[in-house]
Amino acid sequence: MRRLYALLLTCLLAVPALAENPQVDLKTDLGTIRVELYADKAPATVKNFLAYVDSGFYNGVIFHRVIPGFVVQAGGFTFDFQEKDTRKPVVNESTNGLQNLRGTLAMARTSDPDSATSQFYINLKHNDNLDARGDTPGYTVFGKVTSGMDVVDKIVAEPRGLYRAHPEAPNYPVRILDAHRVGGNAKTEGKQS
Repeated sequence: MRRLYALLLTCLLAVPALAENPQVDLKTDLGTIRVELYADKAPATVKNFLAYVDSGFYNGVIFHRVIPGFVVQAGGFTFDFQEKDTRKPVVNESTNGLQNLRGTLAMARTSDPDSATSQFYINLKHNDNLDARGDTPGYTVFGKVTSGMDVVDKIVAEPRGLYRAHPEAPNYPVRILDAHRVGGNAKTEGKQS
């Protein structure tokens, strides 16, 4: 019986521990938003997002689209509304079973389902109209806010409408000052933007 227990213990120790979901801190002008990424459900999207994080791409971008009761969006423009050059688009993974619930992160895209690059949004409510339906792709959910939803709500409360070309942007730019991995997931590979 002892041999059986010893064998079971050896087998358990030989199995690699399941990797934790990567976490990223988005330090903004109004506080820090921590997000957990679902690498198991949206592997290509998470890999794409982390490549932008690791390269420093998100440092200095603004929340340029704030629509109360809908989403806050970031990841593409500097404080003076200069659009940043991006990597190639990532494949749409919206049929992964995740929904656009309040506090989830999803990729922004054009009408082409496979056009998402660097821009992402945080849902302010359950936006079920953004979810995949049958064969119709939606917007890929790839993570969730685990702390800092109060910061997201502060961004929503900022006055908007000063910029004619960007009426949904806060009047005073709310920047991501620093985006980086946290915990054992911190990496510095893939430095390019």
